[in-house]
Amino acid sequence: MAIGFAALLDDIAALARMAAANADDVAAASMKVSAKAAGVVVDDAAVAPQYVRGVNPKRELPIIWKITKGSLLNKAIILVFALLLSQFAPWVLTPLLMLGGTYLCFEGAHKIWELVTGDKAAKDSEPSVVKGEEAEKKVVSGAVRTDFILSAEIMVISLNEVADQPLVDRALILVVVAIVITLAVYGVVGLLVKMDDVGLALTKRDSGAAKTFGAWLVRAMPVVMTIISYVGMFAMLWVGGHIMLTGLDELGLHAPYALVHHLAEGVEGIAGVGGVLAWLVDTLCALVFGLAWGAVVAGVWALTPWGKKAH
Repeated sequence: MAIGFAALLDDIAALARMAAANADDVAAASMKVSAKAAGVVVDDAAVAPQYVRGVNPKRELPIIWKITKGSLLNKAIILVFALLLSQFAPWVLTPLLMLGGTYLCFEGAHKIWELVTGDKAAKDSEPSVVKGEEAEKKVVSGAVRTDFILSAEIMVISLNEVADQPLVDRALILVVVAIVITLAVYGVVGLLVKMDDVGLALTKRDSGAAKTFGAWLVRAMPVVMTIISYVGMFAMLWVGGHIMLTGLDELGLHAPYALVHHLAEGVEGIAGVGGVLAWLVDTLCALVFGLAWGAVVAGVWALTPWGKKAH
């Protein structure tokens, strides 16, 4: 009996070690996958604060929490379909990823165009009309719809990185990615939209240092939000361009990605900074390709009835 009990304990210990190792693998893979989706995540964080622009400060965090719950639901729905596709039709992943990459390139190119023409500044100067419960519901539903597109891209990018993993590990990794990214994005958004309130509160303190820091916060937050929007814009083009380059390569059109590799290899041998320079060249090429791809798509879209109507 004692021997049998000891053997049982050994088996339990072995299972525990296996589970711990598997948990470590899932955690490591989740962080790696989250990094791959960084471009979309940054853009998500850059876009989200606009939904509470002009809203009563007391309603900012409740609205962001509603959007957060909607984002988690979006990712849960997408997760189920993505896992089914990866299990029964894995060949669909590359075209889906390229479709999402095209969307990212289109959005990035469109934002560049708004920046050049001043259209975005005109839109941003419009007064907020968000008043009342019904208007709040419209803001939340619109934000959740936009989030669905970004969430789909995040999940497909993530799935593509772990497509060779067993189904259970794949599911666990994607669940971790969905939760971590959603809470991180909207947690940061919550902090960003309340920073000006924190600054205003500090300016009312008796301490001179607190007043100075509070005034600095109030002045700095618009600059911070602008920088985040620019980073998000270029991140979309970089990620979208890289997705298109690798997708075309996988589909048999090797020349564009081969050229990027050739340019990166040309600087990789430079002592001390070769690795950094190779990454910069690869990133810049992906960004330029993404901008070109997005500009072509935007031009074609503008000629369609839907594009003319939107314009």
